[in-house]
Amino acid sequence: MKIGLLGYGVVGSGVGKIIDDGLTWEVRELEVARILVKDESELKDPRMTLSADEILNDPEIDVIVECMGGLEPAHTYVRKALENGKYVVTSNKKMLASYCSELFDIARKNNVTVHYEAACGGGIPWMASLDRTRRVDDIISFRGIFNGTTNYILERMSKEHSSFADKLKEAQELGYAERDPSDDIDGYDVRSKVSLSCVKAFDTVQNTEDITTFGIRTISEADLQYCEDHGLACKLLGNGEFHHSCISAYVIPVFLGKEDVFANIPLNFNAIESNSLTLGRAMFYGQGAGSLPTAHAVVQNIVDIWKNQDPEINDKFPVSIDNSRHEGCYYIRTGKPEFFLDAAAEWISDNTLLTKKMSLQKVAGMVEQADDETLFIAEVTA
Repeated sequence: MKIGLLGYGVVGSGVGKIIDDGLTWEVRELEVARILVKDESELKDPRMTLSADEILNDPEIDVIVECMGGLEPAHTYVRKALENGKYVVTSNKKMLASYCSELFDIARKNNVTVHYEAACGGGIPWMASLDRTRRVDDIISFRGIFNGTTNYILERMSKEHSSFADKLKEAQELGYAERDPSDDIDGYDVRSKVSLSCVKAFDTVQNTEDITTFGIRTISEADLQYCEDHGLACKLLGNGEFHHSCISAYVIPVFLGKEDVFANIPLNFNAIESNSLTLGRAMFYGQGAGSLPTAHAVVQNIVDIWKNQDPEINDKFPVSIDNSRHEGCYYIRTGKPEFFLDAAAEWISDNTLLTKKMSLQKVAGMVEQADDETLFIAEVTA
């Protein structure tokens, strides 16, 4: 099976290495035929080209692997590949979450499929586990640490009693965080992964913008001191819940009891849990990023296509997100406490409170109305 590889960065080069090394008989049936690179300085292999059309229009190439990242031109290239009747494997969660409905429709019309194991959880076989579970079971909900960068920052802040700015800088120096870390620390990376997990778990497509999303940009040492004083740990969790006619989907920091398994996930690791009717809770843990772990997931998808073990057989139905169905108690620190007087169950200080039990949709509305750039919010589950 011949493969066209779009992008030869961290993930793309890992895919090329795994296939070229051919450590198993299945992988030896695969061949990277062409590789798209960005500029002439990268043309170090006769398979490399600067022309995407040379790859997308090649009738001998069966599968397009997109590892470019970003919305464009990745979206345009994937769309053209599907229109040309080629299977697509992508590690690009942001692009796919933004355009999945359109791309799935094009794929169905051309009798091909889109695969995206590596787009969510890196090397963790999260999507594959959802496919296997749903052959027997309905998935009720999922939750997880989908972003290793924020997990690293939160753990290091907690253990060292250091500032967010210091630990963000450290994460950047170690290569865990980008120069512009917004997608990670504002929760948007997790939002894309929650969206794709809902696609796989619930056979739904949604408007990603409707997923309530709170990040950790504004977390302070005082917030983590509250956790320590009360035997809690702070983690940024992505969540999905199935309600038949609608779903709840949200990203929020959570103050967890130390007995919760997610409270003990270290450094830049990911952990994701599904809850289904007969299997119950099943958890997956491992590296959520990195060249070879993520490339491993990409190659698994290619082997699935080659062996005709194609999980993408179900239609995806548009569904609304209703976060009024999720209720909880929330820790809020804000410079505008007057906006939360009616919600307060307990005042921790003049600017910090615990809310009564209330819907996430209602508290999110209050946060939006307060319009406080310094505000930090976390759900308290212990």
